[in-house]
Amino acid sequence: MSVGLIALIVLGMAVVGYVIGRSRSLSLAASQDRRLHSLPSYYGQAVALFTAVPALLVLGAWLFVQPIVVETRVSEMIPESAIPEGGALSLVMADVRRIAGGLDALMTSAGLSEGDLARMSAETTNLRERLGGVGVALGSDVSAPVFEAAKAMRAANNAGSLAMTIAVLALALVAGGYMLSRVSPDMRARNISETFVKALLIGASTVAILTTAGIVLSLLSETINFFRMYPATEFFFSTVWNPQFRGGSELGIIPLLWGTFYVSFVALLFAVPIGLMIAIYLSEYASKTVRSLAKPAIEVLAGIPTIVYGLFALITVGPLLRDWLAQPLGLGNSSSSVLTAGLVMGIMLIPFVSSLSDDIINAVPQSLRDGSYGLGATQSETIRQVILPAALPGVVGAVLLAASRAIGETMIVVMGAGAAAKLSLNPLEAMTTVTVKIVSQLTGDTEFASPETLVAFALGLTLFTFTLGLNIVALVIVRKYREQYE
Repeated sequence: MSVGLIALIVLGMAVVGYVIGRSRSLSLAASQDRRLHSLPSYYGQAVALFTAVPALLVLGAWLFVQPIVVETRVSEMIPESAIPEGGALSLVMADVRRIAGGLDALMTSAGLSEGDLARMSAETTNLRERLGGVGVALGSDVSAPVFEAAKAMRAANNAGSLAMTIAVLALALVAGGYMLSRVSPDMRARNISETFVKALLIGASTVAILTTAGIVLSLLSETINFFRMYPATEFFFSTVWNPQFRGGSELGIIPLLWGTFYVSFVALLFAVPIGLMIAIYLSEYASKTVRSLAKPAIEVLAGIPTIVYGLFALITVGPLLRDWLAQPLGLGNSSSSVLTAGLVMGIMLIPFVSSLSDDIINAVPQSLRDGSYGLGATQSETIRQVILPAALPGVVGAVLLAASRAIGETMIVVMGAGAAAKLSLNPLEAMTTVTVKIVSQLTGDTEFASPETLVAFALGLTLFTFTLGLNIVALVIVRKYREQYE
């Protein structure tokens, strides 16, 4: 039985439990001539929650643990002789997984039984051709140990799926029945329901923390492996980026950081003033009609895919800057440049700044405006000296959001700024960023035992650290100005 079907059955049982629990509470209250402690819906919610939540938690845990257990046991079945010379166990296990997945399709298409599958072997059947007929691509000839391991994996997966189905449905039935048996007029159903909801909210808020911790730990572990192979001093202080997968690589991060911050600076230099002026106009000067039309039109920019911005930079903005600015001034001949990517990225960032700043400025109390006008200040003076200081923390947050978006952008940089890692002040030269090189180092056939591949994790962790530091500095600035204003 598929996972989706199991989840639907559990949810269906929860709905039935809700109806039965609610009806039972009403009938008990009527038969005993007593008032219920909670509303009838809370009794139904308690039964539904006990039916669904434990079962779904077990389902999620089972789906996480089963593949680990099965692959660990199956990998022990593969002898050293089945591993190609110079190869790795992971490559053999990849074939095992593909064969195990293809056996079900082969049994369906060929009408084989479990007994037929048990009698099959890699030598007595043209297994490679038969699996190819159902769309299973293999990297090498199928050996007997690999085929037997695939059959064992398939059997273990099927047995695990059957056990999971029985366990989940049985748990849902038992837990729901237990809560249904406890339904009585004196039962504090509201407390039970609200406790579940509180736990759900705590779990939802914990997801963000655990996700961040997981990201940092995964980056940190691979970064440590990288620095065991490549000197940290050369990585942080070298000004040359020249990865060579055959050895002799120079992996200095400085050119990539320079390109990242240069492109982001150009983008923010374009987006922040324009976005802030748009926000001030829409919130303080524009009529309701103009605002209702202009704000959605500007926010459309945020919904355009970055690949479209990249094409715009490659086809329109880049050649325009090359022909009208770079070549006449003798500053370059390429349509890919920092200025190209920065301008196009700035266009993309305008709604991030304008929309958030507009909402924040509108949230400033009208009493502050009225007080300023009452003291004789003009509208422009009120905006400069009252409204913007009051909205400054939120405006800084909007700028930070735009900065984070700029630092993490990849597609516009690839198509607009190029892939050259260099140190230069000329904004009309091609450069690249950290995110672009992370993608390039992890693209294609990569071996996660080489520094040229593991450097991507070091780049990611470094970029994460810089972004975190930027957020901390901004938080300090926001608190300082907020205290002065209050």
